[in-house]
Amino acid sequence: MALSKSRKQALVAQYHELLANSKGVVLAGFTGLTVKEQEELRRKVRELGGEFHVVKNTLAKLAFQQAGMPVPEDALLGTTILGCVSDDMLALAKTIVEAAKQSECISVKAGVFDGVLYGPKQVEQLAALPPLPVMRAQLLGLLQAPASRLASALAGSVRQLATVVKAYSEAGAAA
Repeated sequence: MALSKSRKQALVAQYHELLANSKGVVLAGFTGLTVKEQEELRRKVRELGGEFHVVKNTLAKLAFQQAGMPVPEDALLGTTILGCVSDDMLALAKTIVEAAKQSECISVKAGVFDGVLYGPKQVEQLAALPPLPVMRAQLLGLLQAPASRLASALAGSVRQLATVVKAYSEAGAAA
């Protein structure tokens, strides 16, 4: 059944609003995905504070253009799922990539994060990154490591000096 012009305009407006309010977007293809699998993926994306929609490619292309985002031309072929999130872009990528690994019916097509277009391999690499709190902790550990090594070296030098002074004083007392 063909969509009316007003329905198409409403869908483009809905897609545009999704894209405008999102920091990250992942496009994926799906063929043979059951309704239950779609609902499970939709639930996971919703838990991240995002949205998940099956989109019409031509209307999604118009919405990308209206939102001023790069248009992933080759990703808008075949059946397309659009996952959007306003906060944790990496969690969205990780969720959709994990779903693609679990089901042969889903394939990552592209991603747009902070206005930059990424291909499927790049989205998979982003999904492999640790979560932001873990990355912050690792960075903090790297920054603190030289200071703790310096403190331990200084403490070792002071201990050695104290040992020498103590031995010298004991030798002077014995003589």
